[in-house]
Amino acid sequence: MAFVRTALRTVMGCRRPLEPLWRASARCYSVQAEHTTEKSVPYAKTLKQEDAHKGPTKPLPRAADAVVIGGGSLGCQTLYHLCKMGMTNVVLLERDRLTAGTTWHTAGLLWQLRPSDTEVELLAHTRRVVSSELEAETGLETGWIQNGGLFIASNKQRLDEYKRLMSLGKVYGIESYVLSPAETKDLYPLMNVKDLYGTLYVPKDGTMDPAGTCTTLSRAATARGATFYYSFSCLMCTKYWMSKSCRRAEESYSPKKRKKTFHHVLLNIPKNMPNVRDHDASVYLRLQGDALSVGGYEQNPIFWEEVSDKFAFSLFDLDWDVFMQHIEGAINRVPALEQTGIKSTVCGPGKYTHTLFLSCMMLGGGCGKELAHWIIHGRPEKDMYGYDIRRFHHSLSSNNRWIRERSHESYAKNYSVVFPFDEPLAARNMRKDPFHQVLQDQGCLFQERHGWERPGSFNKDGPAPVLDYDYYGAYDVKKNSDYKYNELLGKEYTFDFPPHHNTIRDECMTCRNAVAVFNMSYFGKFYLSGPDAKKAADWLFTADVNKKTGSTVYTCMLNKKGGAESDLTVSRLEPGPAHLPLTPESNGDVYYLAIGGGVAQHNWSHIQTVLQDECFNCTLTDQSEDMGMISIQGPKSRDLLQEVLDADLSNEAFPFSTHKIVTAAGHKVRAMRLSFVGELGWELHIPKDSCLPVYHAVMAAGAKYGVQNAGYRAIDSLSIEKGYRHWHADLRPDDTPLEAGLAFTCKMKTSIPFLGRSALESQKAEGLRRRIVCFTIDEKVPMFGLEAIFRNGVPVGHLRRAEFGYAINKTIGYGYIRNPEGEVVSPDFVRGGEFTLERMGVQYKAKAHLKSPFDPENRRVKGIYSSE
Repeated sequence: MAFVRTALRTVMGCRRPLEPLWRASARCYSVQAEHTTEKSVPYAKTLKQEDAHKGPTKPLPRAADAVVIGGGSLGCQTLYHLCKMGMTNVVLLERDRLTAGTTWHTAGLLWQLRPSDTEVELLAHTRRVVSSELEAETGLETGWIQNGGLFIASNKQRLDEYKRLMSLGKVYGIESYVLSPAETKDLYPLMNVKDLYGTLYVPKDGTMDPAGTCTTLSRAATARGATFYYSFSCLMCTKYWMSKSCRRAEESYSPKKRKKTFHHVLLNIPKNMPNVRDHDASVYLRLQGDALSVGGYEQNPIFWEEVSDKFAFSLFDLDWDVFMQHIEGAINRVPALEQTGIKSTVCGPGKYTHTLFLSCMMLGGGCGKELAHWIIHGRPEKDMYGYDIRRFHHSLSSNNRWIRERSHESYAKNYSVVFPFDEPLAARNMRKDPFHQVLQDQGCLFQERHGWERPGSFNKDGPAPVLDYDYYGAYDVKKNSDYKYNELLGKEYTFDFPPHHNTIRDECMTCRNAVAVFNMSYFGKFYLSGPDAKKAADWLFTADVNKKTGSTVYTCMLNKKGGAESDLTVSRLEPGPAHLPLTPESNGDVYYLAIGGGVAQHNWSHIQTVLQDECFNCTLTDQSEDMGMISIQGPKSRDLLQEVLDADLSNEAFPFSTHKIVTAAGHKVRAMRLSFVGELGWELHIPKDSCLPVYHAVMAAGAKYGVQNAGYRAIDSLSIEKGYRHWHADLRPDDTPLEAGLAFTCKMKTSIPFLGRSALESQKAEGLRRRIVCFTIDEKVPMFGLEAIFRNGVPVGHLRRAEFGYAINKTIGYGYIRNPEGEVVSPDFVRGGEFTLERMGVQYKAKAHLKSPFDPENRRVKGIYSSE
């Protein structure tokens, strides 16, 4: 390291002006940056800018069908795909030149495998566009280099993650190999492999050239009728200058991190060596001519509070104190770097927030296509919920603390292993229900969803509160010590059965055999009322919710393509005066909507959009913060609640899928006979001031029945065992109810029109080209989703969701399968195949089920527990 440190001091003392790393033409895409020893952010003294154009390159047209703002990777990809989809009168506005901002200095790495099926598909499309389609269309090269990609595993957990990616890749036809250290050395002779467990090698990964790609995209779009305009001062759809034209943008989207890339000269490098990602050292190595580019993600990135208007092609000076950790990691991986000189440094900004539809360059082609489809058809083709701002509650996206903390953690954990049960430490305790403290005192381990702290499971060793975010010890923030919650969370970092496996089993079996109480207060709770409420309900909901008052119906909401935007329960209420929060004022039809809390904002936005599009005269009100909700489930639930409620809970007096206003421990509540776990049970929807008295009464009455608190980890297991769907796991906007086994939620036998009905009718007539199937395996191995599904040795899909079912003592998974021949996936196709599930490269024989393997006749929810 002594040689490197000497070289660094030399460079820092008398560094040459930075040279451009990529050029589209003779234009210089970087600027000189003087060194500064100041540590203040954002190193304003280093910001210099070339003389900008004085005005627009040409006058704007009077009208356009679509305007894309921002000439980076995503903007160019979006415009190109708009043109490919048939739009011709489209324009792109750029405040400077193409690639300005962040695209011009991006590393341009493209890795095909990610722990997300949607992102694998997005990456595949980007690769097709950049590696073949653009060149075939324009005759121009984009600069694509297929030199392969190599992921480094220096511990077992990391190698397990790579094996999971390899198995998922088989479903999509992505060639990949897990290599031993010796095999890795043969592939990459310069690499130190002494500390490796293995590597994942993907031969067809590669490197994109930002300038070449954007230039070719612009040529292709121009040939199809698009027009580009440069040097406009108002930009709206970019990562950096959005605040100039979007209200609240500065407070919502300001935290940024600098991206640091450090370039070494390496002589006699074998050509086409693969790009390298050493996640555990948090560095990447990118082959660039006769040099290696070194970059990474540290836990103390620098926030850039206010974006300069004149930073289009500018750079920062590198903070060597911050970047030294990446140099050390790179030298450990490729020791030859220690004996080389430094060619140049690149330190530019990189955007890391949780609030925008953003994509890096490798996702740009896929995201650009989906954005174009969204613009033209009103929604994307794929499930883009993970990129949709509606996945955040509005109270969070305008909260500076939430934005800053989440943005930091997103960057700091960018290379972390993606474990199934990980939870954020940043921006916690933003939304807490009335039960929070009493459950925390009983050892509740909370999960974060939509800002809410919801119960995950219950630790038997006492309270484990979530503490204020410590930025992992960065920025002179004292790191939390003796942090029990973080310690327990860390024990869950495994792809084996987690340490809390037996705790969750106890919660599940208490529910199956006695009675459990689930706090579900984070649910969204909306009222739909007004003169057109019935019309709106008929159009919005797939099921017929206009039954007699007092009924509760499980239903879906769809988009025009028949995809499921939501699943929820809708209760029809009696009209009358307001007694909020339990009943709103209404002289006509009124409905109470209970929606999974993690997707409440998405549902709210979907409903409001439909009401507006159809001009329904309705009011949608949100009472989510004003009511708590507990669910009492299990064979003993009726006995328990009969001692707390003033209502007759018999099957005749209180049938399944009905609701009533009742009194519980002297407090008015809405009781609903429903279950999300497949047991006899009731939900109590309670005004927030009454939550604790009712809860304490329930727990006191339940003591003799063995009542126990239970969390969402138990719900996940219990619900999959019963075959109940989770929205955005085994039910998404690109899945129809017919494919998802939810045809019973659709009023297809009536003549009542509803949103998405025509798409379902067409699909039903044509037959299903894919279908959800339940799988169980006899071996006691954990699965978590993304495992490959093989039928007769051929990959036909992957698991969307998987859990261990404690009542049947088996691992259960649900996934959508296709017929490799493109034909209909009929029940006979499912019954006639031999299935295996591949977990981390190992295949296990699986049994396919067309009905739930647990209580397929639904006797338990009806209160029938006899063996007759």
